[in-house]
Amino acid sequence: MSDALDAAARALTRRDRSEAGVLEVLRRKGVAEDEALEAVETLRRVGAVDDERFAVASAASLAERGYGDAAIAFRLEREGVSGELAERAVSALEPETERARQLVARRGATPKTARWLASRGFAPDSVESAIAEGEGAELG
Repeated sequence: MSDALDAAARALTRRDRSEAGVLEVLRRKGVAEDEALEAVETLRRVGAVDDERFAVASAASLAERGYGDAAIAFRLEREGVSGELAERAVSALEPETERARQLVARRGATPKTARWLASRGFAPDSVESAIAEGEGAELG
């Protein structure tokens, strides 16, 4: 088990990971399933692996990089975070419409910006609202 624990700890030194992410690293390294699960449980007990902390920090980072709620939730779930936990992490962020408005203020209220926001997982309502407000600000 110490080899599994060492491998898991090394994976966490590079970046924070979800429990599922650590398990995936251990599986790729050929660690037996029972040893991998035991290593993850040990790391969870000592606080080195915490899906809630991972989800909140990852959601904040993705929001800061210009992603909308749908894209953030999708990426969290892809990293092995439960849907419920991903939803809680997303709901703790600044509202999506406000983030979209800030991005429109920087990039301009153009069709290109609207397409960019949509491609980054912003809801159509958030995009429309932000673009409309941005167009009003540009006219005023």
